[in-house]
Amino acid sequence: MIAIIAAYAKNRAIGKDGKLPWKLINELHHFRDVTAGNIVIMGRKTFESIGKPLKGRTTIVLSKNKIFSEKRQPEAKLYEARSIPESLSLAKTLSAKSDPPADIFFAGGEAVYAQALPLCSALYITEIDTYVDGDAFFPEFDETLFEKKIIKKMNDDVFPCTYILYTKKNAGDYPHDPSFYT
Repeated sequence: MIAIIAAYAKNRAIGKDGKLPWKLINELHHFRDVTAGNIVIMGRKTFESIGKPLKGRTTIVLSKNKIFSEKRQPEAKLYEARSIPESLSLAKTLSAKSDPPADIFFAGGEAVYAQALPLCSALYITEIDTYVDGDAFFPEFDETLFEKKIIKKMNDDVFPCTYILYTKKNAGDYPHDPSFYT
């Protein structure tokens, strides 16, 4: 499965000044749980905002320039790619070596989401019930191309939020059992 995982506010804001515009512990746990054991592709700025490889996941960082030294430790499961097609090719190769094959998640930022959206069979979206000031936004998409399933509503964090799984109609590459998230 190739998917996007993202959290955005009512105005579709996903970032401000290179950081998340909120601190939601439940959302961070949700991201960790959904992507655990899988492959996560992200842009350089998103990676730099996190500051390290994601534990328990393979991380592919998109950058036009070389950003890692050759002396990095391979056990970090950290790779780089120059483009979305190159990152997907690498991710598919790595996924095929996993047992079971790993899912592939695009995890931001704005330009990565915009380029990846047409390639994805599923969108794992957290809609945060607030408006925030932002300078990076999740792209608009045609919801009629997807089946929408509300997975869970959360009201016990700073802002209420809703976890939603959008599955592309007729994609033929459906995600694993969404009951995992209920």
